[in-house]
Amino acid sequence: MQFLNVPIAIAAAAILLLPCEAKLGHGPSPLDILQKRHSHNRLHASPRAEDSKNLLQKRGTCAFPTDAGLVAVTPDSTNAGWAMSPDQACTPGSYCPYACPPGQVMAQWNPKATSYTYPLSMDGGLYCDSNGKISKPFSNQPYCVSGTGTVGVVNSCGGSVSFCQTVLPGNEAMLIPTSVDGSSQLAVPGTSYWCETAAHYYINAPGVSTADACIWGDGSKPIGNWAPYVAGANTVANGDTYLKIGWNPIWTSSSLSDTMPTFGIKIECSGSGCNGLPCSIDPSVVGIGGVTSADQASGAGGANFCVVTVPSGLTADVVCFANSFTNPNPNSQLIIFYSNYFVNSTSVN
Repeated sequence: MQFLNVPIAIAAAAILLLPCEAKLGHGPSPLDILQKRHSHNRLHASPRAEDSKNLLQKRGTCAFPTDAGLVAVTPDSTNAGWAMSPDQACTPGSYCPYACPPGQVMAQWNPKATSYTYPLSMDGGLYCDSNGKISKPFSNQPYCVSGTGTVGVVNSCGGSVSFCQTVLPGNEAMLIPTSVDGSSQLAVPGTSYWCETAAHYYINAPGVSTADACIWGDGSKPIGNWAPYVAGANTVANGDTYLKIGWNPIWTSSSLSDTMPTFGIKIECSGSGCNGLPCSIDPSVVGIGGVTSADQASGAGGANFCVVTVPSGLTADVVCFANSFTNPNPNSQLIIFYSNYFVNSTSVN
């Protein structure tokens, strides 16, 4: 499947600032990246947050720019608007990531971060100097640039759906919010973004606000990194866009999966020529963990996903829809079978 040869990670910029070692065909595969997204390594903020608190007491912080058209992330917490964990401050001597408006991506990062390697992979955003002042690493570039514009979201669920994008370069927590009432653009990176990485999103249930959804969760609710579905997208050198939707392996491996999601997701294209359709997830039809696709595959944690190739010149939408029926026992495939049987019988007669 073509998508497996394409690096999948986070967000895009419009001008090639500095080549990265993780190039097309040589970087981590979508499965590798997805596994990194869902591992619990270095995504928890507590050790770094504790260090940040100590630095805060000793050296102060850098203020979030409120006049730059950026999206403030939990501005009333210690991060004060930066796309960092709520209890983590932007301290002197560090890079501080930020969130851009929907459809746009961050255009600033550490020029020395030329490969997808920790800890330099944390160095997205603006530099906070020893005097507590911020500066652009690339002074001639804006804070944010438009993505490739190839992927949007259509919400037909009846309640707002929160798409939470992970921060990379940054701590890879799902902090960048996009609230979708009717439709919205998603930020899709091209080859000029940091290390040719892609955008990765957690898709929350209808009615969950971005304030509640786009934070690191604790597993008590199906929100944030515990949301049921994930998506990823990037545009490659020939103009094709690879768009993936799948189950979140953290959700499927937890007790949260005992309750069926009330919504599904699918990919629709603006015209003919997309490769990989149908690509949809409707748990009321295929059950928990099921995917409708001829090219479905399993990734991190055994979670299933499907990928659609969107040719240059076309666009695609991730469509969120209400389930055809809600099954209180998601493991009861017999109930699903008979439900579909009677629906089909009624249609025929």
